[in-house]
Amino acid sequence: MATTRARAPWVGLGVALVLVAVAFAVPPLTGWEVWSRAPRSVVPHEVPPLHGWWEPKLLGPGTVPAIVIGLLGWWYGPRLAERLSWGRLLLTSYVGSLAWLLALALVDGTDGISRTLGSRYEYLPSARAVTDVHALLQGYVDRIPLDATDAWPTHPAGHPPGALLFFVALVRAHLGGDLAAGLVVTVLAATTAVAVLVTVRALGAEPAARRAAPFLVLTPAAVFMAVSADALFGALAAWGLACLALGARSSGRRLVAWSVLAGLLLGWCVMSSYGLPLLGLIAVAVLLLARSWWPLPVAAASALAVVLGFAAAGFAWWEAFPVLRERYWDGIAADRPASYWVWGDLAALVVCAGPLVGSGLAVLRRGSDRVVTLLAAAAAACVLVADLSGMSKAEVERIWLPFVPWLLLATALLPERWRRWGLLLQVVWALAVQQLLYTTW
Repeated sequence: MATTRARAPWVGLGVALVLVAVAFAVPPLTGWEVWSRAPRSVVPHEVPPLHGWWEPKLLGPGTVPAIVIGLLGWWYGPRLAERLSWGRLLLTSYVGSLAWLLALALVDGTDGISRTLGSRYEYLPSARAVTDVHALLQGYVDRIPLDATDAWPTHPAGHPPGALLFFVALVRAHLGGDLAAGLVVTVLAATTAVAVLVTVRALGAEPAARRAAPFLVLTPAAVFMAVSADALFGALAAWGLACLALGARSSGRRLVAWSVLAGLLLGWCVMSSYGLPLLGLIAVAVLLLARSWWPLPVAAASALAVVLGFAAAGFAWWEAFPVLRERYWDGIAADRPASYWVWGDLAALVVCAGPLVGSGLAVLRRGSDRVVTLLAAAAAACVLVADLSGMSKAEVERIWLPFVPWLLLATALLPERWRRWGLLLQVVWALAVQQLLYTTW
């Protein structure tokens, strides 16, 4: 039994690395066109399973800062996570996360922060054109089909209007420039690690939270988080789950207050991405771990109020999803072979989360830290359902960002030596992805 447990991290790491290698190698070696990008915009050196292409960079403005932050975090991070007071750990985690995100994005200069949200496929161009929010919601579904008059661009069409409304708010707050909006999104996305740590501690597993903290801060997902709206959804989801955990550990008015806030945040997640109702699996895990179901009716009612509020204003989620599904299959999804993407998506997830996620998941077992095990297992279940749904073929290095930090909690179960050198592997992995690839996010 001890030998099997000692081998498990190696097996998980090996499977993760082989999966990535095979996913990168098969399309070019076999000539299999899997359409990681649109058929009409083929790039000579595209790199399925990622939505991007090879573009090695020798040195960018953020390269040296990213290396320095990564190495300092590797060397001092675990010790600081162990010794700092809880409040200081949260503050340090936020500052470290923000610095890591910015440094990696700035490898491409300020374009690394501004180019994504300024794309014609993204939310900002549409948000700048909005003059009437009520009219926007009333006509939102009619503009989803590909052949609709004034059809939405890819991202507004592929998401409920909660995502677009966030950027409408930025525009109206005079933060609607490409760079300004990118910075706002990055600043908010960097809070994700803090929210996950708060959740784990609220569930009674502070030691595990401290062990996982360096991996949450120095996550390779930072390459895809800066300026990605999906990272914003991930932060929103993480804080919703944190509020749910705090509510489950409270009583009276505090329980109600935390539960209402949890429901509002998670309800807005549902109205921001069609895939985020899957967060219900993690929410159930939180309540199971807290051994309290009292927050459930309050949080559920609050979340439902958000959904029904949108419906009253003109956008019904249940009417929009079938229309979106039809657009999805009318577009590039029909060309992307499920026989590749059902496992290629998992390889893209490993690129995003880092190979140590394989080691962490391999050591999930009964008898280990129950909080970490159940939260990570719930996140893995979210990924499995999303993968098998057929609605997440490609681009999951971005789409599945809300699930990544919960998967990375599993690193807290690794032996100390594995965590020490595994953190360095994660840092090097993130730097390699950022330096070698143009990820488009």
